[in-house]
Amino acid sequence: MAQSHTRRRALSLIGTVGGIALAGCMGGSGDSDEMSDGGAENETSDDGATDETMANVRVAHLSPDAPNVDVYVDGDTVLEDVPYRAVSDYLELAPDTYTVTITAAGDPDTVAFEDDLEIPEGEYTIAALGELSETNQPFAPTLLEDDVSDPGDNARVRLVHASPDAPAVDVTVGDGETVLFEGAAFGDAATTEVPGGDYTLEVRPATETNDGDVVATFDIAPETGSVYTAFAVGYLEPKSAPADAPFDLEVVMDA
Repeated sequence: MAQSHTRRRALSLIGTVGGIALAGCMGGSGDSDEMSDGGAENETSDDGATDETMANVRVAHLSPDAPNVDVYVDGDTVLEDVPYRAVSDYLELAPDTYTVTITAAGDPDTVAFEDDLEIPEGEYTIAALGELSETNQPFAPTLLEDDVSDPGDNARVRLVHASPDAPAVDVTVGDGETVLFEGAAFGDAATTEVPGGDYTLEVRPATETNDGDVVATFDIAPETGSVYTAFAVGYLEPKSAPADAPFDLEVVMDA
């Protein structure tokens, strides 16, 4: 982090990426199972069960040196040609253990990952983290539990550290006066609640006093009663990284 990469960019808080449909063995047709604004709906499934006894799952491609990918569940294609930084809609499926396979798009023989993932009841994000090159971090999906409950008079914001070459970070606002996230290392997910409004996030290398040099700033405007995930993605040093993917913040609305 010796070199500063401070950049300021106003971020629009977006919903989940459109145009990525989950289908096949993960439950019914895309038309009936897609969720609006990234939130899980209370619907009754074909067997009479409600989503209180089901799982709602989405997939996030956060590996900066990986190509577009296809995702298979128990051998059936559920996502095709997913680009880096894309986050799918939620889809309902029965809690169970599933074999998840990730391959290069259109090339099923080039397998980046294959393993069994246990999906419990509730809302989850399968986040593909790390690098195929394993220059800094190995490629591996991780299952993140999503808290989409009503935050009331606040906005809930979760930070997911997905930048392979970044150390643990502190995130502050107000020139360091308020610490939102402390000591978040690669792969960590940390959550805070704040009043709705405009904030400039200050990303710093983690220190005991939370006063490291600011290496990046991002403007966000979370709304009261809404839930968001901010994925810290890309490389702090893209010129020496295996892919030209600069450090950035991908913010999605969960509910």
